[in-house]
Amino acid sequence: MLHPDWIVPEWPAPQTVCAVVTTRAGGVSQGRWGHDGGGGMNLGAAAGDNDDLVRANHERLQALLPSPPRWLRQQHGARVVDLDALMPRADDDDGYQRGNANWLGAVAQADAALTMTPGVVAAVQVADCLPVLLTDAQGRAVAAVHAGWRGLAAGVIQNAVVAMRLRLSAPSAHVLAWLGPAIGPLHFEVGTEVLAAMQARLPDAALAFAPVSAGKYRADLFALARQALQQAGVAQIHGGGLCTYSDPRRFYSFRRDRITGRHAALVWRTE
Repeated sequence: MLHPDWIVPEWPAPQTVCAVVTTRAGGVSQGRWGHDGGGGMNLGAAAGDNDDLVRANHERLQALLPSPPRWLRQQHGARVVDLDALMPRADDDDGYQRGNANWLGAVAQADAALTMTPGVVAAVQVADCLPVLLTDAQGRAVAAVHAGWRGLAAGVIQNAVVAMRLRLSAPSAHVLAWLGPAIGPLHFEVGTEVLAAMQARLPDAALAFAPVSAGKYRADLFALARQALQQAGVAQIHGGGLCTYSDPRRFYSFRRDRITGRHAALVWRTE
């Protein structure tokens, strides 16, 4: 059973599409990776946490899923990988290798993954960056996207939508999107370089930036993601608004704490 504090997306996806975002709750990590003085669900292998506790968290998560999540080596880029075109490694048990924070199950260096195969779990890790989940109206394909500002500026969301439609052989396929928790617009302070990078990709990007002082702005990742989705022809957009920075009880936040854990956003199809 999923932990009651975890987030199950509210979106009109077909019943064959399953999705969840973990929170701090439900694990065994302690200290700054814990939860209300108890066990935290840190899934980050390179977040400074105890290796054995991170492994135990992964085992807890994997027990609730149809297969081990297909983790990515996230680079804040725009590459999308088709999980169905990749063969799992023979040594990929739970995706974690003790002692060196390497992901045996990291199928590729990418920031988005899609699949059409039932039971294959697309997954991204986040701690302020925005997780975006996608499916088509018939639930034939699903995708998970890691969208920080660099990925947004590089076009990772648009690339994921294009890749899904290409895989479906349907250039006009009706795609649905759900925006998970991320750092909110009241706390994400950035410089002019971020505004410029976004304006190069999104014509209306300036609408998502509020001036704070000379050369400083507060950026709204949710609004930028909606612009990116709309640019890709996605009109049905759900979720958004849960701020990781302002809710330390529930969420890890890299911008707030620097040394912190990682959440997972996961999506898969059933038969």
